[in-house]
Parts: sequence; structure tokens; C-alpha cells
Amino acid sequence: MYHLSTVIITILAFVLTMVLIFIRPKNMNEAIPATIGAVLVFLSGSVSVADLFDISSKVTGAAITIIATIVMAIVLESFGFFSWTAALMLKISKGSGVRLFWNTLLLCFLMTLFFNNDGSILITTPILILILNNLKLKTRQKIPFLLSGALIATASSAPIGVSNIVNLIALKIIGMDLYLQTEMMFIPGVLGLLFLSYLLFLVFKKDIPKEIRFHSYTIPLQKNRLYHPLQKNADSLFEQQKKLMINMLIFVFIVRISLFIASFIGISVTLVAVLGSIILLIWRWIHLKVNPKDVLGKIPWHILIFAFSMYVIIFGLHNIGLTKFLIGHLQTLVNDSLLHASITMGAITALLSNIFNNHPALMISTLALTDMGLDPLIMKTVYLANIIGSDIGSLILPIGTLATLIWMHILRKNKIHISWLDYMKVTIIVIPPTLIFTLISLYLWLLLVFVN
Repeated sequence: MYHLSTVIITILAFVLTMVLIFIRPKNMNEAIPATIGAVLVFLSGSVSVADLFDISSKVTGAAITIIATIVMAIVLESFGFFSWTAALMLKISKGSGVRLFWNTLLLCFLMTLFFNNDGSILITTPILILILNNLKLKTRQKIPFLLSGALIATASSAPIGVSNIVNLIALKIIGMDLYLQTEMMFIPGVLGLLFLSYLLFLVFKKDIPKEIRFHSYTIPLQKNRLYHPLQKNADSLFEQQKKLMINMLIFVFIVRISLFIASFIGISVTLVAVLGSIILLIWRWIHLKVNPKDVLGKIPWHILIFAFSMYVIIFGLHNIGLTKFLIGHLQTLVNDSLLHASITMGAITALLSNIFNNHPALMISTLALTDMGLDPLIMKTVYLANIIGSDIGSLILPIGTLATLIWMHILRKNKIHISWLDYMKVTIIVIPPTLIFTLISLYLWLLLVFVN
């Protein structure tokens, strides 16, 4: 048993951390309040030095894997990938706002698949802002593309564990390999994304412009060279970069596939991700003559600090009895059936995510899960339901995920105003049914393939 003062300090540290992350005074980096909270928890005595080593073993590999994928995104940006993709999006949309909408969702899904949810937001949001500003659309007309893109980019981390740092950490806790997680989760996750995409289209159908000004935009495709559809040799300029961009995307795709192969045969996923990013950096060095040192200043090192600090805080809550409290109230429901286990834990993790943010919510629910003594299949089912609740169910409020907080920050920086009310008027309609649909899809898929 811990002293009452230890319990109080640990809880207050958690509350203080979450409040500061949500309000972000003076655009404070989220790693700062997380670090302050972690220090308070450690000083309170609810987390020991031995716990810190245990936490490090669980968090470091996942954080390095995510940072390696962000390095790949930085390299692509150096080659002009953002601008080229913006030109491609407009080119293949052929003047149709509806085509541009569906291409936006596809782009956001692929970027999360190739990189991760936070990286996808950082890549796709500037691309979309560049496109929409060049089309001179009103804010009301921009919302369908920006909001739908952000929701799909974040929700797309559900099918594949490597696309979200908190998923990777939870995967490590459960002791489940990346290959099996994808085998069990990819189909229901993608079905959930298709369902969400259709709901978003229905909600925004009236606001999506039927036609876009195909001849009005100019994209800065290369340094001192602009792409315009009516420009002489415009296609030649576009095609010059096409082969390079495709080759780079093929390489990134090979790296992603290698992560699953590595997980399946027992090789370090982190090692493969780091090697992939190093090869891309060398490629850039040879092709653009840019020294890799510049990447050190662009890497969001705070992700390592944030992930480690948040886990210290959650581990402190775990040690003072939070997970035991959850176990006592949830174990009977979870053990009842696969369907009840899936829907119950998915909904609870979604609720906690919208209150506390999905990082601590998934960590709390996963730690509780490991102490329930569940049948292996039920434990894996509940874990996957937690992922769905964390990655999809968390999207009802903007504070539910770090990715949506980053997205709101990028919009403010670019003077695009989308209020919480604008956001929630959409998410309250599309997210709850998508959450339930995806959880039921998970249950049916596991019943079909994994239950004898």
C-alpha cells in the first residue's frame, strides 16, 4: 500500500499534465507538461527506478520506430514531395470537387499507412492547405477536405500497429507481434475506414463544390519553377519528378513491408525502420547534395520524451491501484463473450480517450487487460478493441488524440478557423456509429477466421 500523500500527488500530477496538454498555454510543447508530471510522479514514490528501466524497454523502441518514419517524411519533403503531390491531386481530380474529396481521403489513408498518424497529419495538412488556398475556396468549402482528411489520417492508424506510437507501446505490453496484430485487425479496420468515409461524404455532400477551378491554380513544383495546367511544357515539368517520387514511395513501401517480415521472423522492427531511414538520407545526400545533419534539427525529439513521460505517469496510476479498480468493475463483462468484450472495452477506451486523450487511455486499459487473467483469444480481442476505441472512438473531441491537436495547431498557424463546434457537429454524427461498426466487424472477423 502506498501512503495517502503518494496517491494524491500521483493523481494531481496526472490531472495537471492533462490540463496543460489540452490548453497548451503559449503553444507549449506537449512534452513539457508530460515531463513535469512524470517528475512529480517519480518524486512521489509511486514509480521506482526499476519501473523506469521497465518503462524504457517498452517505450524506446516504439518511439525510435516512429521517429525513423518521420525522418522518411522529412526526406520526401526535401525532394518536393508535398508540392508534387498537390499538383498530382489537382491533375487527377480533373476539375471535380467530389473527385478531389475522395482523392483527399485516399491520400490521408496512404500517408498513415506509409508513415504514421502524426506524420500523416504533418504531411497531408500542408498539402491540402496549399491546394485549397490555390483554389481560393471559402472556409466553409475547405472544411469537408480538411476535417475529413484529418479524421481519416488519424483513424487509419487502427489497421496497422506500426502507424501509431501508442499502438506500438501497447503491442509490446501485450507481447503480440506486429504480423499477428495486422492479420487480426487489418480487415475490420479497413472496413471501418470505408464506413467512416461514406458517412463523411454524406455529411459534407452539400458543401463539397461540384466543380473546382481547374485553370486557376499555380503550384510551386520546384525551386523557382511553377506548375500551372495551362503553362507551356507543364506536363513535362510534372513528369520530370514523377519517376523520382514513385521510386521513393516504392522504397518506403518496401521498408514498411520489411517491418512486418521482421516482426514475423523475430528481427527488431526498430532496427529495420532505422536502416530504412538511413538509406533514404544517403539517397538524398547523393541526389541533392544535402548533408544529413540538417535532419537532426527537424526530428521531433520531444516524441521520445512525451511517450516516456506519459508512460511514467500512467505507470504511477497503475501502481496506486487504478487498474485494479478497473479490473474489479470490468472483468465480468469482458469474460462474458467475445462480442461483449469487444464492444465494452472499445467503448470504455473511447470514452477515456475523449476525456483524457488516447495515449493515457490506451495505456490504462492495456495495463488493466494484462492483469485480468483472460483467455489468450479474449485478451487479444480486447486489446484490438482498445486500439479501435483509442484510434477511432477518440475522435469525437479534438483533444482525443495528439494528431488532432497538431492538426488544429497547423490550421491556426495558417489562419484557417475551424471551431470545436464545427468539428463536433461532424464527429458526433460519424464517429459513434463507425466505432460500433468497426468493433462488430472485429468480432465477426475473429469469429470467422480465428475461432475454431
